[in-house]
Order: sequence, then C-alpha cells, then structure tokens
Amino acid sequence: MRRPTIRRLVRSTIALSGLMAVACGGGGLTKQRLSIATGGTGGVYYPYGGGLAKIISANLPNTEATAEVTSGSVDNLKFIRDGKSDIAFTLADTLDEAVKGRGAFEGRRVPAAALAVIYTNFTHVVTLASSGINEIAGLRGKVVATGAPGSGTEVIAFRTLEAAGIDPTREVQKQGLGVAQAVDALKDGKIDAFFWSGGVPTAAVLDLANTPAMTLKLLPNGDLVPPLQQKYRSLYHAATIPKSAYPGLPADVPVIGVANLVVVHAAMPEQLAYDVTRLLFEKQHELAAIHPQASVLTLGTALIGSPAPFHKGAIRYYREKSVVPPPS
Repeated sequence: MRRPTIRRLVRSTIALSGLMAVACGGGGLTKQRLSIATGGTGGVYYPYGGGLAKIISANLPNTEATAEVTSGSVDNLKFIRDGKSDIAFTLADTLDEAVKGRGAFEGRRVPAAALAVIYTNFTHVVTLASSGINEIAGLRGKVVATGAPGSGTEVIAFRTLEAAGIDPTREVQKQGLGVAQAVDALKDGKIDAFFWSGGVPTAAVLDLANTPAMTLKLLPNGDLVPPLQQKYRSLYHAATIPKSAYPGLPADVPVIGVANLVVVHAAMPEQLAYDVTRLLFEKQHELAAIHPQASVLTLGTALIGSPAPFHKGAIRYYREKSVVPPPS
C-alpha cells in the first residue's frame, strides 16, 4: 500500500484541526492557513467570506485565510466533511440534510458545527416585467434556472416548485446556472426566469435591475411557507424583500426566508473556533463595509435556527457575552 506523503498528511491535519505545525527549511513554523468555502462571485457569500478572510488574516497571529469561490452550500459542506475547507457558509436547510446524512449527503453525514446564524436568505424568483409571468404557477412549461448544481439555491428551488404543485424534473425546462450566469441568460432571452436564494441586495440581481430597457420582476412566493413548514418544520419562515432593495420594484415582495450560517468541522480546535466567532462580532463594522448584509448579525439572533450543534469554541464566546446557547 502506498504511504501518504507528508504534504497529504499536513493537508489533512490542516483541514480537520486548523493546525499547521510544519517545520519549514529555516526551522520556523509556516502560517496556519484556513480555507473559507463561500459561493459564486455574484452572490453574498463570496464578498462576506472575503471580508471574513481579511479580518482573520489581519487579527489572528500567524494565520492566513482565503475565500474560495464555490457552487454554494451543498459543495461547501462536502468540502468541510472531506477536509478540503475549514470554514463554510451554508443555508440551514442544506445543513439540516448534511448533519443527518440525507439527500445529497445520503449515507455520509457531515460533522459540522455552527459558529453563528448570520442573516436570512431571501428566495428571489426573478423574471422580467415583459415575460408575462406573475406567479410561481406561471413557471410551468418555462425555461427556468434553478441554481448551480451543488448549491443551496438548487435545493430550495426544487422545494419551492414542489410546494407550488410543479414537478421540477418534468414540468419546467431547468437550467443549472449560478446567479451571475442566470442574469446573463435572462438578459439574452435564453431563460424565462431564475431562482436565487441570497441576501439583499445581491450584486448580480442589482445589475439586472439597473440594466437599461429591462424591468426586473420578483415573483412573490411567501404563500408557500405554510406547506414548506408542514414538510420541513421551522427551516423556512416568512420574509420580505423591501422595494428599496432593487430599483424599479413597485412594492415589497413576500418571499420564503431561510437562515444562513457560518460553520466549521466539529474537530476544529476550540480556541480557533472561539477566535473566529469573536471576530465576526468584534469586526462586524469592517465586514458590513464590505457587504451590508453583515450588519444584521446580533447576539440575539446568532443562536436561533441552526440545525447543527454549536461548536464548543463558539459556545464559550456566547457565554462570555451572557448569551445562553441552545442545547446540543
């Protein structure tokens, strides 16, 4: 049997424990390197994750963090499970399947631990005013982008269509596109609508809203929260995209909301998990300057809505702030 190389052993140790005690040629220690799995460049995860990488690198001694472009929640959690990432952004519904070993994680559950519930994702169902589509039921028979394969958007798109009585595998012509690619496809007339689960404003959707000669339309979907809750419990809740989020919206749009979290592998050292959690709050103003969605994080909401247990390091931070963590 081929023995693992030192590099492979080191890479495994980094990903599962966050440690990097590897002697370099001069006898010192190399930097501790952390990989943050985010999402596509047109969404919120990537700039938020880039900001988190920046503050970790600037404030944790001998540590360098990097934000990685990914397809989104499903792939992010697989990266955590497989030791390819140390920190990940994810949707709560995808995380629920991951920790239970269901769906895309069938038979291989993810040992993920939460650091914080950071903000709500809003289910954007995007089309143009010229499309003539006014409700989710109107997507039947249309060409619809349901999110990049391996994304949390794909999970909620399928569930939303099913809740509306539409079979996503037979009754729409689905395209697996990320939000930036979906915006381009909608502009070019290649699709009729697309799903996007993200914070507001999402840069790619904002770009579409500002495109001359095109009027953005967001389809309301908040009426589908009750059937989703009946099947998936409290993972989904009613939310509203305010008309101020995107130019041209005539009114607020009721939509399906789902929590976003920052998670790590359960084997991450307690001190490192504590420090990352601490920085999310202590450097919040810096993160919010990179993306406004970071401004909504509070101690009161950070512990609400996680289907995964919280990491011991995160629990220590919350207890220091006199916030009672939920039972594991």
